[in-house]
Formats: sequence, C-alpha cells, structure tokens
Amino acid sequence: MNSKKTGILAILGASIMWSLEPIFAKLAFADSDFLQTSAIRAIVVVLTALLYVLITGAGKLKISKNQFSTILYIAIAGTLIGDLLYFFALTKVSVLNAVMIGHMQPVFIVLIGFFFLKEDKLTKFDYAGIITMIIAGVFVTTKTVENLSMIKLGTVGDIYVLMATAAWATTAIVTRKYLRGLNAGVVTFYRYLIASVVFVVYFSFESLPAVSNIYQILVGIIVGVGTILYYESMKRIKAAQVSAMELSTPFFAALLGFLILGEGVTGMQISGMVLLFVGVCLLSRKEEAYF
Repeated sequence: MNSKKTGILAILGASIMWSLEPIFAKLAFADSDFLQTSAIRAIVVVLTALLYVLITGAGKLKISKNQFSTILYIAIAGTLIGDLLYFFALTKVSVLNAVMIGHMQPVFIVLIGFFFLKEDKLTKFDYAGIITMIIAGVFVTTKTVENLSMIKLGTVGDIYVLMATAAWATTAIVTRKYLRGLNAGVVTFYRYLIASVVFVVYFSFESLPAVSNIYQILVGIIVGVGTILYYESMKRIKAAQVSAMELSTPFFAALLGFLILGEGVTGMQISGMVLLFVGVCLLSRKEEAYF
C-alpha cells in the first residue's frame, strides 16, 4: 500500500475516534466536570502514546530543542487554547453552529499553507475534494434544509469558535512543516504531557483530579489513538487533505447514531455521505499541482 493511501486510511481511523469521543465524554460528564475529565484524559493519552512509542520500536523519547519548541506551540495553541476556546464557545452558541464553523478548518489550512507550505502544492482535485467534503460535512451535520436555514452567524460565541478553528489549523501547518520525521507517538506524548503538567499545576491549588468513572479513561484512549493516527496521516499526505478528510467525522457519528442509538438518517445526510465518498475519491487522485 502506498504512502498516500496509508495516510488516508489513518485519518479515516482518526475520524472514527473523533466521532466516538463525544459519546464517551458525555458519559464521563455524568459524575465529573469538564476540567477534571480533561485532566484525566490528557494523562491517559500520554500513557497511550508512550505505549505506542514502545511498540513501534521508536525507543527513545529524546527530541531536539527545536522539535520541543514546536510541540510546545502545538500543545498551547491546539490543546490549551483551541480546545478551551471551543468548549467555552459551546456555552454561548449552539452545537450546530460550533460544528459548522469548525468545518471551516480546511479553508484556513489552504490559506495559511499557501504561504508557509510551499512544498504542499494542491492540485485541482485537491481543491475540488476539499470543497466537496466541506459541503458534505454541512449536509451531514445540519440534517435538514430547515436546520441549515436556521443557522445564524455573527455572535461573540461564533468568533470564539472561529478563533479555535484558526488555532487548530496553525498546528496542522506547523506539524506538517517541522515534525514530519518524528514518530507520531512521540509528538502525541509531549503534546499531552505539556497539557497534563498545566492541568496538574492548576488542580494543585485545589485538589488533584481522581478518576471518577471508567469513561474518563476510555475517552483518553480514544483521543490518544485518534491523535496518533492523525499525526501518522500528517506525515504522509498534505495538511489540507488531512483537514478535509476529518470532515468524515460527522458521517461516522451519523452512522454510529443509526447503528447504536437507532437514530434516523435524513435524505440530506444521505446526500452528504455520497458527497463525502466523492470528496475522498477526488483527494485520492494524483495530478501535478497547477500553482
């Protein structure tokens, strides 16, 4: 299997993990708050990443000062700023609006990558695939034309989500540009180790977090596996392609909702799933970049 196909399969696997995450997170929130669960999750991700490093034979966790400074940025921008902005915004706006704006990440990737990822030239198939998958994500998420027409943008909460989306996009660019040669488990290990230290320091002023339920551990494993797969894909395919492929998360969420929860699937969602398949096919095509 070539590198590009492996990268696509890896990000699809990560998308499945992202679709499972909110289910276990909701179960975890039943008798714990978000900050406590986030702290436990970060620690479990660190252990999951360490296990992956040992299994893959990467051996040492030693990294250079430049690599550490890059991961430090990813931890701060992506985990501590991006995630916190997003979850704070959820208290201000509907989940629908938050998810919709979050799906704009490929746009930021393309815009930022145009200036900073000169080696990641996009083809017409890449652009077509990204646009198709954004539309597919909108269809799957909104479910009906009525829901789509009710979306209103322009609130302070929307701006917070937009800021979080931009922060996540910058971490994708930085990872692709500076950490492609580093083991995915090592990147994940240090990213969440830094976040874990921040959480421990925060909770040290109150009381250190304790595991309240098994779901906190499961959500950590899910996020750990998803993040590792995400970075494995980032090593093999373009940052914009990775971000676009993440839009398959709503598809898997809808599929899991149908299979596990018995939730119905609307015609608009089915259309979105078809478009999603078309987008994946377009992103899989090979052609020389045209600018």
